[in-house]
Amino acid sequence: MTAILGAGISGLAAGHYLLRKTPTLPLTIYEATDRIGGWIRSERSPDHGYVFEAGPRTIRPKGPAASNTLELIEELGLTDQVYSISSNHTAARNRMIYAKGKLNLLPNSLGGVLKTVPPFTRPLYFAAFHDLLAGRSKTALTDESMYSFVERRFGKEIADYAVSSMLCGICAGDAKQISVKFLMKDLFEREQRHGGVIVGLLKEALQNRKKKQPQSVKKPATQMARLADRAKAENWSIYSIRGGLQTLPETLATDLQAKGASIVTGTKFEELTFDGDRVVLRVDGKEQLLQHLVSSIPSYKLAKHVQKQHPQLASTLSSIPFVDVCVINLRYRRGDLLQQDGFGFLVPPIENLPILGVIFDSCCFDMDDNTVLTVMMGGAWFEQWFGKNPSDEHLLGVALEHIKKILHIEQQPDSYKVNLLRKCIPQYTVGHQDRVKAIRAYVEQHRLPLSLCGASYDGVGVNDVILSARKNVETIQQ
Repeated sequence: MTAILGAGISGLAAGHYLLRKTPTLPLTIYEATDRIGGWIRSERSPDHGYVFEAGPRTIRPKGPAASNTLELIEELGLTDQVYSISSNHTAARNRMIYAKGKLNLLPNSLGGVLKTVPPFTRPLYFAAFHDLLAGRSKTALTDESMYSFVERRFGKEIADYAVSSMLCGICAGDAKQISVKFLMKDLFEREQRHGGVIVGLLKEALQNRKKKQPQSVKKPATQMARLADRAKAENWSIYSIRGGLQTLPETLATDLQAKGASIVTGTKFEELTFDGDRVVLRVDGKEQLLQHLVSSIPSYKLAKHVQKQHPQLASTLSSIPFVDVCVINLRYRRGDLLQQDGFGFLVPPIENLPILGVIFDSCCFDMDDNTVLTVMMGGAWFEQWFGKNPSDEHLLGVALEHIKKILHIEQQPDSYKVNLLRKCIPQYTVGHQDRVKAIRAYVEQHRLPLSLCGASYDGVGVNDVILSARKNVETIQQ
């Protein structure tokens, strides 16, 4: 038998790909909480026409990982439930930063790059000149922080306002700690090879032109590639699933159970022992002998269970830090409260505010005649702003104070939900890729019948964790 730890989206996806590979495989998924879906959690209010999302709410449609998710959505029969937002939609075009005491609309066209747009004091194209003049790094680097790299190559303003705020939205992280390889690995490696990002891009473009490119044969679209083709043709910016993103893990779970997999929630994971080429798993007082174990749970949780047998592995697993985030959903029974429609705004850390940003949910999706907002707070700075155990009342008060200050919404929400998500997002700090390589090398060298997938290792987005599941279970020898 094979077992999977964790019934979040990565664990469920791992089950999907395992059964696609070996349909008769006896499979059990163990989940410690009383629900499936992990951090994807949609609270639906169909009578009032809105959805509160405690975690992710949208998915990006571009890139190989994104195409893989769209393929999965097709396999699950959810194509008709996809709710897409095109690149010319207001929510895609209007993204803002709160800086220097006001909301600033970010450039969404070439014209915006050519002129000075607040909070920046120079046109953004100056960043390219900064890179050309910066020269090679003084010493060869294998990694550095995102902030350090961007400040060196493109200037302090880009690091402070663009990149730092972007990381607040993606992983609630501090750009001065997060590895440049998290989002800019290709740019960083070009700089190290060629002495600059722009120079590297130009050199590689010339090299590619000189190479004879073989004539590509256009392959006919397969059934499972049609949604990705449609996303490209319709120029999607982001998308979600009707009824909330939780529809995706719910459908995955139903499909797995229909194929014979067992999903057990509310379980107590007590002990894990590796015995030769087998795994002994004790759950709810019962021992299970497994051929293989897939762990999609956070690295720090797995570390506790391998500490006794494999302390070196446990130490590396524990070295991946996580942050707490408070997500507060607000709903007002008026649809005209926002002065500027858009996706929302982010707050760069240099502003020294407790909120990371606000998403304008009702601008992205049809929420009837409601204004629905999501306030994100804390992250890498959670304890600094809120201490160890803030009350829901205090967290809500801070959120409403800043909604009033920044969006000028004076009235109280008609409904709300405070979600305090403890250790919810791993932080890919400098050296993360080396840590993950060391973890997987240890597993391979000790021939442990263990596969690792999920946000702790291969990316924190929905697309990333689904692809992580696929790649890491497809190599399992059954």
